[in-house]
Amino acid sequence: MNDLKSMVTSNPEVMLGKPAIRGTRITVELILEKLAAGREILGSHPSLPPEAVEVAVEFARNLPPSQPLAQ
Repeated sequence: MNDLKSMVTSNPEVMLGKPAIRGTRITVELILEKLAAGREILGSHPSLPPEAVEVAVEFARNLPPSQPLAQ
């Protein structure tokens, strides 16, 4: 798996600063919501690298319990 710090970025000027996959406007939050709902992710977002799903899950897993994913 790619390094989390290299794949997930947060920029206040992109998607309101929500953690997103580098080079896309796809947030970690969106990936997790689609996974939870059992919806297709990679087919509906062709710019999303396949390993990004695993990276998003790992990113969320590593958040401290008091830190929300969306700000």
